[in-house]
Amino acid sequence: MPNFFHSIRLGSGLAIGLAAAFFASAGLAQSSDATGAEATAEAGAGDGAIPFALPQSGPFTPAEIDIGNNKAISDWFRSAHANAASEAFSHWDGEDEVRAACATCHSGEGFRDFHGLDGTPAGVVDGPINVGGVVDCGTCHNAGLAQVSEITLPSGVVHPVQGVEASCLTCHQGRAAGIDVEQATANMALDEPSAELGFINPHYATAAATWLGGYGAAGYQYEGHDYTGRFFHARPVASCNSCHEPHTLEVEFEACRTCHEEDSPEAIRVARQSYDGSGDTSVGIHSDIEANAEMLMDMIRAYTDEVVGAPVIYDAARYPYFFADANGDGAIDMGDGRPVPYSSWTPRSLRTAFNWKLVTADPGNYAHNPEYSLELLYDSIADLSEALGIDMEGLGLLR
Repeated sequence: MPNFFHSIRLGSGLAIGLAAAFFASAGLAQSSDATGAEATAEAGAGDGAIPFALPQSGPFTPAEIDIGNNKAISDWFRSAHANAASEAFSHWDGEDEVRAACATCHSGEGFRDFHGLDGTPAGVVDGPINVGGVVDCGTCHNAGLAQVSEITLPSGVVHPVQGVEASCLTCHQGRAAGIDVEQATANMALDEPSAELGFINPHYATAAATWLGGYGAAGYQYEGHDYTGRFFHARPVASCNSCHEPHTLEVEFEACRTCHEEDSPEAIRVARQSYDGSGDTSVGIHSDIEANAEMLMDMIRAYTDEVVGAPVIYDAARYPYFFADANGDGAIDMGDGRPVPYSSWTPRSLRTAFNWKLVTADPGNYAHNPEYSLELLYDSIADLSEALGIDMEGLGLLR
């Protein structure tokens, strides 16, 4: 709604139209007061100045104005997309602008810039993008989204999209893929540390990357292995909004219970076999993924300690997450008052750590694509088992 609480410098005809729209939205008749507004407009036609486009008498109660999408706004306001105080949107507070590389997904303004919805060229953030933005209404409801027909993933795969899918897949695809790891480690000895290597972060909330699976090629996919493609659920579940309420982002679980007699999404099991070697099929597939991810992290630690001779410590609260522990005392090394990033990466440790982070960066991996998640974990565990001399068959895991 236009701001009627300030002076408006407009042509008289437009001003009268705005006044009329205001009266209509407030449920008020254009009586003599409206005529007064017209008279004021005519009187100020020479310079186009209208002091206030408000009724000249009351009572006027803003709360009486019906807002048709009030529930959607309220739902959105309590979602993570609207939380301006969260790290996702406050990280750049104190800076002049949101960095272009981050603005696409961490600001509605940046998203519209990237897709050219603001009239700028598409495919790049021209900026500057103001700090303090969130994933606002215009990120998902911009009419221009109808013209966005494809999204390019970090792997280079170009995926077709329709409507609001462009919003979801733009920001939940991650920022790196297995191909980045492959290129970074090309022609290097598998188990020799290289100062040229640093941790490659797939980024966060990578739901779309998981969902598209081997087709999207987000993970480091080992040569000679097949990977499950996009996760196709039973109809009508075919998009993000099929499971997530689009404004609160909450999972609408009641529909799941049509087929799954469980109390929560985490309790749903999609297979009658155990993937984690426990033999327990009474729990959700979430449990198998979680157990194998924990095993992989234990093996990454063992590999850096026993094979590389440079132990690593993972800290989820600090970037770049993997830090040095040169003396093996279980504490992160410090230098100049700061934690020392791990710098003894080998091609083998880098690719397995990348896969571990990709899988665990998506808390809904068990629903978005459990098969792909389990395949990446299994192949990474097998990779490290070779270097550590562990009998893979003895672990009892299934791919």
